[in-house]
Amino acid sequence: MKMGKKVEDIKISENMNANTLVAQMEKSGGFTAKKVGEGVNILEKMFKEKNCVKFLSFPACIIATGCRGVIRELVKRKMVDVIITTSGTLDHDIARAWKNYYHGDFSMDDISLHKHGVNRLGNVLIPNENYGIILEKKMQPILKEIYRNKKDYSTKEIIWEFGKRIKNENSIIHWCYKNRIPMFVPGITDGAFGSNLWMFWQTHKDFKINLFRDEHELSDIVFTAKKTGALMIGGGISKHHTIWWNQFRKGLDYAVYITTAVEYDGSLSGARIREGISWGKVKEKAKRITIDGDATVLLPLMISAVMDKL
Repeated sequence: MKMGKKVEDIKISENMNANTLVAQMEKSGGFTAKKVGEGVNILEKMFKEKNCVKFLSFPACIIATGCRGVIRELVKRKMVDVIITTSGTLDHDIARAWKNYYHGDFSMDDISLHKHGVNRLGNVLIPNENYGIILEKKMQPILKEIYRNKKDYSTKEIIWEFGKRIKNENSIIHWCYKNRIPMFVPGITDGAFGSNLWMFWQTHKDFKINLFRDEHELSDIVFTAKKTGALMIGGGISKHHTIWWNQFRKGLDYAVYITTAVEYDGSLSGARIREGISWGKVKEKAKRITIDGDATVLLPLMISAVMDKL
């Protein structure tokens, strides 16, 4: 029986950069470490492919953490072409443009936190005044302003309108607007941003969010793309919307998926990239990998390594 490459030890040295470490992780042949190295290589090829439309999908939770900065750099440097995410991403990105989130702990007393008006997102603490209260205070005047211009917006359009008005360079949507990168939120009402849209609609019944215009733009993107690739972080609607649209062009050419979900329950979040091949959402010969692990650990490491390579 012919053996593959030999397992090599990782050698830690002073002044080691992310690229050098990840390259050794791939050669180590060990479990998730090898997958991280393979994933970085796929991303490098995808980012270098000039004729490839790069999709980025992710859930809201990581935007409440420092991982927001990694996503922002991808947008700021124009390394991605299309973003598909959830309403909570808008919540956290906009709220953090004006207020701070704080360190907490997974084991904190949630009853006590509730009595003090503090929300716990894992081990991140978000006071009410830094979330729902500040969003309502800031969003309603902006909605009144953009309502005077027109009454009908797609999610991409309204996100750009907010990005235009948020003069904070730490904001993801600020850079989406500045670099004209479309961000689509198919579940726009599922969050504080969406609730503020609904509240505004209560007194402005001709105000509309046109999801079909988002879908039409997505169709134009996928049908005219020579190649497509996706970095998908977590599952849910953002991942599914990415692979759903790409099935209409016979699947993604590149696919890197980071997840903590299990496969045995049949969920979309747990579904490995290989399952998408059976649906035509990923091409049979696509460069692909599924990496199991926490994106707040893996994403900074992988994107730092990719940037070193590029």
